[in-house]
Amino acid sequence: MSRLAQVSESGQKIAEAIATVLKIEVEFLKIEVELIDTDLVRVAGTGIVRNDVGTRLLRGLVNKHVLQTGKHIFISEAGFHPICLSCPLTGQCFYKACIVYPIVAETEVIGTVSLTAFDDPQKEMLGSNTDSLIEFIGRMADLISSKALEREILAERVVLTNRLEAVVDSVDEGVVAVDRDGLITHFNRSAERMFGAKKDQVIGKDSKRILPSLPFSEVFRDGKGFNLREVFINFEGRKLHLLSTAKPIKVSDGHIAGAVATLRDFKETQRLAYEIMNTQEKIDFDDLVGASKSFLEVKNKAFKISSGNSTVLITGESGTGKELIARAIHAVGPYGHRPFISANCGAVPENLLERELFGYDEGAFPGARRGGRPGKLELANGGAILLEEIGNLSLYLQAKLLRLLQDRRIERVGGARLIPVDVRVIAATDSDLQDLVRKNLFRDDLYYRLSVIPLVIPPLRERPDDIPLLLEFYMKRFGDLLGKNIQGYTDEALKACVKYYWPGNVRELVYAVEYAINLEENSRISLDSFPPELREKTKKRARSGVAGDGRLLQLAQLEKEAILTALDQYGWTDEGKVRAARALGISRATIYRKIQRYGLSQAENLL
Repeated sequence: MSRLAQVSESGQKIAEAIATVLKIEVEFLKIEVELIDTDLVRVAGTGIVRNDVGTRLLRGLVNKHVLQTGKHIFISEAGFHPICLSCPLTGQCFYKACIVYPIVAETEVIGTVSLTAFDDPQKEMLGSNTDSLIEFIGRMADLISSKALEREILAERVVLTNRLEAVVDSVDEGVVAVDRDGLITHFNRSAERMFGAKKDQVIGKDSKRILPSLPFSEVFRDGKGFNLREVFINFEGRKLHLLSTAKPIKVSDGHIAGAVATLRDFKETQRLAYEIMNTQEKIDFDDLVGASKSFLEVKNKAFKISSGNSTVLITGESGTGKELIARAIHAVGPYGHRPFISANCGAVPENLLERELFGYDEGAFPGARRGGRPGKLELANGGAILLEEIGNLSLYLQAKLLRLLQDRRIERVGGARLIPVDVRVIAATDSDLQDLVRKNLFRDDLYYRLSVIPLVIPPLRERPDDIPLLLEFYMKRFGDLLGKNIQGYTDEALKACVKYYWPGNVRELVYAVEYAINLEENSRISLDSFPPELREKTKKRARSGVAGDGRLLQLAQLEKEAILTALDQYGWTDEGKVRAARALGISRATIYRKIQRYGLSQAENLL
């Protein structure tokens, strides 16, 4: 359909109005009016041509000329004008005279408007009033053009509105918009599902009355809006816990014409947070490398308890893989698809750790985010949380954690509301919690709550059979990552790794293999490619328990060598001796007594 044809109804009314005005002005001499589009189709007409509206002109030479040139024309002798010479009706045209004027929309000619005389009086009237009629019909052409443009703009707005409605309805978030008076203007399908109401029930209603918890008045007052604020809405008996973002709707002069709020179910937001926070590769028991008896016992026990929800306490030296065990327990359990959140209790100051674990409410402290923020315990709701370095938890936070384990509820910092939380707690530490209990540094009731199922991971030095397996596993992993075709280890390197004490346990082994593969230029990893510390200690003193001539060393000598190795690793300071004693499984007093008994000194160890 042509652009002019789209306003045929308005065009017809204008054509009739023109004809009526001219009839009155020229003593009832009726001049007919036609509107012709770019396809030479009459879209409007008066008098004897009205019945031909909708038909196409057979020739229309004059109209073609005006459409092509974009200039008006006056034909005083129809059939004798140069334009008419190629027409078969030359000299016999049933028109007497005519004025044809282009209808221009912006820069495009979209049709013509004509004043036509069918008898001599009409012809005479056109000839005697040509200039004024051309000016008049020109203004009418502008009016018709404006109607066409108006209709097109309206049609574009309708399309844009429908498109916007479709987009708004397609989003997962609920969208609620209000005008300057707070009356609801938009309520998308997600909002309908969220509130259990149809848009017809809420559009036009006062948001302050039916949705008072959405602070649109604040948006109008500040002109800024807010991001990710927790809101609690009671809508017709439905209690909704939502996360909301609101923004003002501003017009070109900066005036606020309304506001729009997006709403998301808080639990759904938690689920998305889980996905973002748990992008790590999932770990299950097949990923735990080791075949030694002690490690398999721990692995089998962990697998058995994975199906439950009891609290687990994982102990072991740093780097033994406590987090990997915890992730495997969670992954193969019935809630493996739920969140697994990790929090390090020793890496954050106490006041920040409380906010991180328990979250905070709005106004809890200067600078607290509007709407508050959930803590990691809330984010882990329905899943599991790993509390690393649990021995570093303050007595105050120990009390709050105990309340969670007893009541399954938490209270945010600065809040008064108890929030139910269903989460499996897995604690991990390399500290001696029983010793901390004896020193009144750790609550005994919390210790018993945490250690419902204890898991003790043996250090790597106590499972030497697993060292070759771990070396092979990480050799393949880093070889693939670094694009190197590494086939294995030299005999010297393998023997050195098996005999090495590995004070950093599996973590140190992983870093050592990555280091070696980065430096190795051959197909087999040599000892020289390993970190300097490993090379120096294995070459300096191979404390294997066997004398140079093959004789077995006495038990006392083995004990002496073990203490020297531990002190060599942890240092000869008081703190180093305490850590060495812990690593050897003896008390602080015992290691001091042994040092004195064997006359050990740092100077001797350097020989």
